[in-house]
Amino acid sequence: MKKYWTFGGLFIITCIAFWIYDGNVPQVQENEPQELEANVPEPEEENLLYGINVDDVDIVEGVVKRNQTLSTILAPFDVPYQIIDEIAKKSKDIFDVKKIAFNKKYTVLSPRDSTKSKFFVYEPNRTEFVVFNLSQPEIYKENKPMEINNREIGGTISSSLYVNMTELGLGPDLVDQFADLYGWVVDFQRLQKGDKFKVIYKEQVVEDQIVGIEDIEAAYFEHMGQGYHAIPFEQNGIISYFDEKGNSLKKAFLRDPLKFSRISSRYSLSRFHPVQKRYKAHLGTDYAAPRGTEIRAVGDGTVLEATYRGGNGNFVKIKHNGTYTTQYLHMSKIGKGIKKGTRVKQGQVIGYVGSTGLATGPHLCFRFWKHGKQVDWLKEEIPPAEPIAEENKLAFEQVKQEKINKLMAIQYTNKVPLLTSK
Repeated sequence: MKKYWTFGGLFIITCIAFWIYDGNVPQVQENEPQELEANVPEPEEENLLYGINVDDVDIVEGVVKRNQTLSTILAPFDVPYQIIDEIAKKSKDIFDVKKIAFNKKYTVLSPRDSTKSKFFVYEPNRTEFVVFNLSQPEIYKENKPMEINNREIGGTISSSLYVNMTELGLGPDLVDQFADLYGWVVDFQRLQKGDKFKVIYKEQVVEDQIVGIEDIEAAYFEHMGQGYHAIPFEQNGIISYFDEKGNSLKKAFLRDPLKFSRISSRYSLSRFHPVQKRYKAHLGTDYAAPRGTEIRAVGDGTVLEATYRGGNGNFVKIKHNGTYTTQYLHMSKIGKGIKKGTRVKQGQVIGYVGSTGLATGPHLCFRFWKHGKQVDWLKEEIPPAEPIAEENKLAFEQVKQEKINKLMAIQYTNKVPLLTSK
């Protein structure tokens, strides 16, 4: 009797347990998503400046004054001299504090909680900043966030290339690049009203300020009804510009040793010398430009001379190859590192416009030798760079058509176009 009761009791208990489980626990349906009741708080957004949290931080901005050093800038912020000295020694590989320059921006971040680090931030240029942790001490350099804007602009010449391009919002760097691109195709000293241009490029913007441009992506210039395309294409690992027939727009030399300047006097066998007051040969081309304007090597070569001599003033002479030699006279100063034996690249700055020697005002006298004889630079047929190679012609045709289609879609205007972010 006891055995049957035990079995019956177990049966009743099992049924009760099954009823409790089945009636109070919700059944999980297969493939039915479950809602999580836990509320995960969203992280609060940090208040960052130069990548540093500036909550409860006193921020002091300033501009470096004349003859100020890191020590004199930080003195009012109770930074011990020992810390400043340690930072100066430690930072040389990242940023030499001796290069802190007049009129550059700096910021001091001082936390109200004295246990936290104090920072000095210096901006050597518009795209970078250097952070000095005054409590560690630590030093590091960062780039500011940069936007890339697409620009597509077309315009008509009514005054000059420089004036009309700048009226459309194009900066001097873009004008110079455009002028170099077409320097051997178009004489910019003889432009006609009604000549037209189109250009596609990218603009670098930091904190709403234009800080630079990237290389021109395609261009078109129409001079006296004749159109000239500039199509970039990579060949032999180098990007160069070609016309629609695949001929290179680049030559062995730049068209001008100064960026977009004015020719004030040409090569002549009999010219009245403004200083010596007599007629004599002028075996060079004079470019008028403000004092301090950068002078560029027109081609790759080796410096033969970089010195001062009599009527030439400060000058640099470069041998480019067995055929060509160039000379640059009347410099205010010779470029840093330019001396006899120095190898220079096309476009490298070798000096600055001045009026040393026999000169009445700032200008560059540019002289050009061919086979050891001075010749008229402006009348020389300079050898071009290589055209599109046979094996690259099909690929070039595809790139060319894409660029030409984009250029055709650009309208000529006299208004600054809207920017488009990349």
